[in-house]
Amino acid sequence: MESKLSAQIREKNEKLSIDFMPAVIYGKGIESISLKIKKVDFDRVFAAAGESNLINLDFGSGAIKVLIKDLQRDVIKNTFIHVDFYQVNMKEKIKTEIPLHFIGVSKAVKELSGMLIKEMDAIEVECLPSDLIDHIDVDISVLNTFDDAIRISDLNLSVGLEIAHHQPEDMVASVIKPRIIVEEEKPIEEIAEGAEKSTEETKEDEKKGEDGDKK
Repeated sequence: MESKLSAQIREKNEKLSIDFMPAVIYGKGIESISLKIKKVDFDRVFAAAGESNLINLDFGSGAIKVLIKDLQRDVIKNTFIHVDFYQVNMKEKIKTEIPLHFIGVSKAVKELSGMLIKEMDAIEVECLPSDLIDHIDVDISVLNTFDDAIRISDLNLSVGLEIAHHQPEDMVASVIKPRIIVEEEKPIEEIAEGAEKSTEETKEDEKKGEDGDKK
């Protein structure tokens, strides 16, 4: 899936209106260019493309294929305030992260009340830009007991994708036993002492009440 996004070249020291956000495009063997993009346009494209799909970026001289390489957010408003685009060469492999989508129902979670532990939510791959995909499905229905686990080597990768950083035995997901909090039983002596103290306090309260009535 490829999305289209329009941008404009940003002049040096140009102040942007509230409707625009700054951006930069760079790539292997090309000079970086400062851009400005309408925030609503970028939000729309990012919602569809994310960081693992190609974007057709046009800033005046025809669309070029790019990937989002870096995003900055406003820490308070959680809105995007800057984006870096990387221009790809369709004939050269790239490294990028592909999100993991966890699907299915785990028997260890549903019937044994276990807790699903996701060790990662994306994996780094190497591939040609044309082989990029939206996500990789991880079927947790194979997790039937607390001894079962899903590792990198268990993932079903589409043709053209190669694991770039992880090891085959790296954990992706597993299920752990539920935590059971058992209240520690108090010693019999402590229980008896508490009951005796409670009785004494009750008698003292009754005595105070009688003295009050006499007055």
